[in-house]
Amino acid sequence: MIVIRKPGVLASVQDLGRHGHRQLGICPGGALDVLALTLANRLVGNADGAAGLELTMGGCELQFETDTRIALAGDDFGATLDGMPLWPFWSVPVSAGQTLRLAGANASGAKRKAGVRSWLAVAGGVDVPPILGSRSTDLKAGFGGHEGRALRKGDRLPTGASMLDAALRERRPFGVRSPDWGTAEDDGAIALRVLPGPEFELFTLAAREQLWGERWRITPQSNRMGSRLDGAELKRKRGGDMLSSGVIPGTIQVPPSGQPIILMGDAQTTGGYPRIGVVIRADLWKLAQAPLNGRLRLVQVDQPQALAAWASQQRYLSQVAQGLAAAGWPRAA
Repeated sequence: MIVIRKPGVLASVQDLGRHGHRQLGICPGGALDVLALTLANRLVGNADGAAGLELTMGGCELQFETDTRIALAGDDFGATLDGMPLWPFWSVPVSAGQTLRLAGANASGAKRKAGVRSWLAVAGGVDVPPILGSRSTDLKAGFGGHEGRALRKGDRLPTGASMLDAALRERRPFGVRSPDWGTAEDDGAIALRVLPGPEFELFTLAAREQLWGERWRITPQSNRMGSRLDGAELKRKRGGDMLSSGVIPGTIQVPPSGQPIILMGDAQTTGGYPRIGVVIRADLWKLAQAPLNGRLRLVQVDQPQALAAWASQQRYLSQVAQGLAAAGWPRAA
């Protein structure tokens, strides 16, 4: 059992998402950084899709009522376990009664990189009831996860049966190499690779050049539904309404204001704004970690480059899996 002593800005139960229900208008949701949750789960012997906790902006406190094993992945919020440092992408044993604390995003002493979220996996996973094949919390629709809402002080979350026996559960801490953020600009902007979207040609030449040349600022109005960007106004060649069409996480829509929105996991399933581009799947995790008021640079790629980037990410995960297996670490199917 995990007891929420302090939930922070926004904490929720998430797994890899609720897929296969777009025709009903149900978004996939799930962890915004699939790569982080996958790694955290592997570090505690879970299946990749086991439910964990998505913790936003740190500032939270959790207590464990049973002996277990945990791993954090994502941003570094200066986490401690009973006062001892706990590094991201490390697997550590936990004894009943111990407390995990994450410092707030602006806390002094937290060793920070450019991120805003962390994902916690616990051996056996968070065992809330699955709905439509997923334990993820749909915060917008109010179902799934723990009572369909963000976590509150005093919430108690059950954990499932673990693959780890006592010897493995108590093994000394160990870690894996963190994912590569790839290229970043000298000014700290995060580079996201983008495919031109279906309505790319509806925009003026100047707007298309601005899409790639601008340093876009992520506004505080961003959330799990989408990252709202501020920068150059992207103008279409001509106005007019459009029929609604399907959208996916990573789709870059441009509303009448000309300021683009990059859709995230909790976004709607259809939209009527022109789709100027789409962030490639291999880079969605970087968007999930990009901080408010941080800068983005959108880099144009083609389909072969997008597929190569995805293959590179899968090779990294395979290397992690091989290393864990060589060390005798179990992994649930």
